[in-house]
Amino acid sequence: MPGTRPGTRTGPSHSTVYERQAPAAEAVDAALAPSRHAVFWLEDVGEPTAYPALAGGTAADLTVVGGGYCGLWTAVLAKRRDPGARVVLLEANTVGWAASGRNGGFCEASLTHGEENGRTRWPEEYEALERLGAANLDAFEADVRDLGLDVQFERTGMLSVAVEPHQVAWLQDGPGYLDAAAVRREIDSPVFLAGDWSRDDCALVHPARLARELARVAAELGVEIHEGSRVTGIDSRSPGPVTVRTGSGSVTSDRVALATNVFPSLVRRARLLTVPVYDYVLMTEPLSATQLASIGWSHRQGLGDLANQFHYSRLTADNRILWGGYDAIYHRRVDAAHEDRPETFRRLAAHFLTVFPQLEGVTFTHRWAGAIDTSTRFTAFHGLTARGRVAYAAGFTGLGVGATRFAAEVMLDRLAGLETERTALEMVRRMPLPFPPEPLASAGINLTRWSLDRADHRQGRRNLFLRTLDAVGLGFDS
Repeated sequence: MPGTRPGTRTGPSHSTVYERQAPAAEAVDAALAPSRHAVFWLEDVGEPTAYPALAGGTAADLTVVGGGYCGLWTAVLAKRRDPGARVVLLEANTVGWAASGRNGGFCEASLTHGEENGRTRWPEEYEALERLGAANLDAFEADVRDLGLDVQFERTGMLSVAVEPHQVAWLQDGPGYLDAAAVRREIDSPVFLAGDWSRDDCALVHPARLARELARVAAELGVEIHEGSRVTGIDSRSPGPVTVRTGSGSVTSDRVALATNVFPSLVRRARLLTVPVYDYVLMTEPLSATQLASIGWSHRQGLGDLANQFHYSRLTADNRILWGGYDAIYHRRVDAAHEDRPETFRRLAAHFLTVFPQLEGVTFTHRWAGAIDTSTRFTAFHGLTARGRVAYAAGFTGLGVGATRFAAEVMLDRLAGLETERTALEMVRRMPLPFPPEPLASAGINLTRWSLDRADHRQGRRNLFLRTLDAVGLGFDS
């Protein structure tokens, strides 16, 4: 996971392009001055549909806990599999208010957080995972079309760029390799030294629209959605139906799907399998035609760089630029107080102006953050408990827009007792290593962040600590 810069650098081998070509502080101040601490996506969709809180006791065939992407996909796909099933979805706050309403909107085919992570962890089944991931993205696109999801879907691919000389070699064998001149014809930045445009394995969506549209379709299919219904406990001790309790009611059902993402798991054994890591984002004002022409970007790809502390960026439907990443800050618990971090927003704004100096004068309108459910294998895990009556998925580590749909299929397969290619995967059958309890978790995560930062300042060379993590299967490479 990315981290913060540990201190002063000396000499070109100990600095990054963002330090070598840093903009003036006054330009950063001017760019940030109009910004508000608010989530652009959630504001852009307007007033949401309100769903009533659960009141009293009821029964269902399937209870889904969580009104983000994973829970919503589970509810929708369950009704498509069995239109007559009674499905109840419980959301503690409002549909899509957390990660599902504030992410970058990158819907990627990868189920494994990239090829290197996948091949390292599941070498014997990686080809199947790649194929299943591609099929999942195709099915996602078909669902957008067939269900009439108004989510500003654009399958424009992903452009990965080198911003340091040592990163160029990492791209040269890629099928979509672009040299410096070619990459600048796609997106014009003086710091882009090479690129790789993967054209078919990433789509862009409007994140909050996706959550709202999935909820709309779920309700139209007959799913009973209850907002403001925080689950306080699950009773699965007896061999019969499982009871899910909220502060004002309960649902009894034969099957339960837990999609609680970064929040503490309702399954005790899973509580150390994720930690919250905060990711920070800026959104510009809409670019004028002249401003947009100065950077190109006519093919509207998603954009990311190759550092451990990586940035990601994209255009919106009205030609704003979303700019996020770099800092990823661990906190022991999810709390709105962690979302406004001035030093990170200043760093992001400075890096934006380093990448796009021709856009000096463009201002940011929104700044926000959200908590990512990070696991030790940097991709989702899939659990089954209570003698097959309760399934759960979490740990998407920032790649949940597409992978949550796959996770929903896995949970429904397992709850139905089906043996499918999905349920046979080692990735599905085996759980990740847990994080250690505090204070060891904080010490280890912060040392990892520092080491990843150091690697970015040493031409990608990983220190002994990172090499040890790599050797035991806990390493991370963005």
